[in-house]
Amino acid sequence: MKRESLSGLLLIACAILAMAISNSPFGPVYDHWLQAPLPAGTHMSLLHWINDAVMAVFFFVVGAEVKREFLYGELKSRSAAMLPMAAALGGMLAPAAIYSVFNAGLPTAGGWGIPMATDIAFSLGVLSLAAPRAPRSLVVFLTALAIVDDLGGIVVIAVFYAGALNAPALAGGLVVWLLMLAACRRNWQQPWLYAAGGILIWLAFFYGGIHPTMAGVLTGFAMPAVPGKDGREGLLLRAEHALTPVSAFLIMPIFALANAGIRLDLSGLSGLLSAPGLGIFAGLVLGKPLGIGLAVWVLVSLKKGISPRRIDDAPLLGRRPRSRHRLHHVPVHRRPGLSCKSCPDDGQNGHHRCVPHSSRTGRLHREPDQPVASRTPMRR
Repeated sequence: MKRESLSGLLLIACAILAMAISNSPFGPVYDHWLQAPLPAGTHMSLLHWINDAVMAVFFFVVGAEVKREFLYGELKSRSAAMLPMAAALGGMLAPAAIYSVFNAGLPTAGGWGIPMATDIAFSLGVLSLAAPRAPRSLVVFLTALAIVDDLGGIVVIAVFYAGALNAPALAGGLVVWLLMLAACRRNWQQPWLYAAGGILIWLAFFYGGIHPTMAGVLTGFAMPAVPGKDGREGLLLRAEHALTPVSAFLIMPIFALANAGIRLDLSGLSGLLSAPGLGIFAGLVLGKPLGIGLAVWVLVSLKKGISPRRIDDAPLLGRRPRSRHRLHHVPVHRRPGLSCKSCPDDGQNGHHRCVPHSSRTGRLHREPDQPVASRTPMRR
């Protein structure tokens, strides 16, 4: 988790640096450098290349992580997977409704889609700072919520705000993705196949009128996660492990440097008191947590969804969890050669491992690749 925290600190540091440069005498040079078109045949500026092309790799890593959690992790059950989807939907509808209330009957009423989506890169960057002290289940839940929220924002823009869509290009991208899913079903593990397919989907979305970073998510969803015929780790997991450091320590800082250069102008604060300003502010500050919390409460109350690993609802609402468990270590036999730093005698013979243990049932619950402390009811 230290690496995730370091990447979050680096992201925030780059955002502060970009804001400082934008408000310094070098601000015009900084803006010109970002807006200058690159000779790549598409007349796209450096800023567009970063946001549309480079960030596709970031979205691939996030999509791969979410797929892994859906298959093997905290979201593998249907009820647990429903929770972040419903929360993302609630977090989109509530801000749009609040904005519409402030702008009802005004020419600005059509801007209801502005407070719906949040920036997933900065959301995950801030989340990485709290990840070492937050339950793993909560981190996975918020990650899945962020990506569903971002994909929902892309769909809203494509349906309600985009111009004329290029249907043949989008259909071609859909066909390529279906072929990639078929290759995944056959467990084809060739990296070049999915890389070429991802590039084709990116081009299809770019010329089709949809934000092309969505191609990264679809490519991650279409990669096989099961081991290959040669016994090697699945292509999805290998690609995720290889690209996660690149995304965390290169792509996200570059994104922050390119997009966080906001020029501070006190004269623009008067716009916050206008109907659109109040609608956006109230929608993001009040509507987002209200919509997410309400959706989670309704789904859990109806027993249609459960929190991953039965998280208490307190972390979701920003409160201190009401824990009724204490932690202790239970020595059990396991394969020699695996070490656990928490067990005093583990380094000598390698026959102890810390696993969750329930004194109420006497059962041992083993979590793959996550040796953690156990939970036992504490008497109050």
